[in-house]
Formats: sequence, C-alpha cells, structure tokens
Amino acid sequence: MNTELASRLTDPPVSLAQLPPDTAVAKYRRATITGTFDYDHEIVITGRSRQGAPGVWIITPFRPDQDTSVVLVNRGWVYSPDASTVNLANWREPEHATVEGYVATMPARAQNDAQAQHNTMAWRELDYTRVSRELPYAVRPFYIVELAQGTRPDGAPTRLEYPAMDEGPHKSYAIQWFSFAAIALYGVGYLLWTERKGRVATVVASRE
Repeated sequence: MNTELASRLTDPPVSLAQLPPDTAVAKYRRATITGTFDYDHEIVITGRSRQGAPGVWIITPFRPDQDTSVVLVNRGWVYSPDASTVNLANWREPEHATVEGYVATMPARAQNDAQAQHNTMAWRELDYTRVSRELPYAVRPFYIVELAQGTRPDGAPTRLEYPAMDEGPHKSYAIQWFSFAAIALYGVGYLLWTERKGRVATVVASRE
C-alpha cells in the first residue's frame, strides 16, 4: 500500500477533471488547479501542532476557473497560542492563484460538533457532511493539501509536507499480544504447579 501511495505522490500533477472519481483511488494523487479563493468561508481546523508549537490549519474554499464545483484547499499551518483562534485576515494570499498539492480524503461523519452551536468555522476536524451543510455551494468530497512551491508568498501559511509512509503499529501490536500470551501461559503453568504442589503436600501430611 505504501508503495502504491508513494508512486501517486511522484506522478506528475493532473488537472481536477483528470482525477479519478473514486476518492480512494484519487487519494494522494497530485493535482494542480487554477482558480479563486473564497476567503469569506474559510474553516479553521484546531489543535494542530508543528514541531511542538500549537497552531491550526487553514482550509479555504477554492473555485476552479474551469469547473462549477468548489474544492477545499488546506493552505497550511499557522501558529495559535490556544491552538484554536487566529486572525485569518493576516493570512490571505492573492485571490486568484494556481494551487499544486495532493488529494486527501474527507470523511462524512454526520455527527454533531459542540462548536457548531456557536456558529463558528473553527472545527476539530473536516467533516464532509458538515461542510456540505455549512457552505453555500457544492463541494467536492475531498480536499487538496497545498505543497510549497518555491518562495513562500506573503500571507501564506506554512505549507504541510507529504504524508509520512510507515509500516504502522502492526509490529508493536504483535509483540504486545505475544507478550500477553506468554504471560498468560506462564500464569496458567504456575497456577497448575502450585495446585499440584499443594495436593502433594496434603497427601504427605495425611500419611504422616
């Protein structure tokens, strides 16, 4: 899986129209789009640290020039002392731009977020169900994570890096559960040995 996903990141970027309709197949594929940012409907994803510093991600709707549906763009990370609030006006790039990045999936959780009660666009995570409800236009069921391209523009957040590819926690899980099994077997063996020892002691005592 890692090999397949890594190959998608090294493929040349394609247009939005060339991306596979299946979001699982489109995941991690590189894309380039030209269009206009909608800074009036930005979303802040809270609780995102970077190198130990608290911060947020800024998600901005992006309307492609040659497409009617909007795609969300993760423009990157900015520092926030409480990992929640940020002055978005300080983080605006030119409205019309070309974005290059990779596709990330956006789950549809259909669950209530306590922050929604305050009518704020600061969320704990991206939720396609909520995105479709909160934004005033159709939005694609994935988003683009913008990557750094040369010099960082004025007002641009710190772009995110490529996703880390690793083997996951399978090895540590295996070690953990085999350790549990070994402990259990030792415990059962010790219990049987103590019971047998007790029976032998009882027999000897009765003979005396």
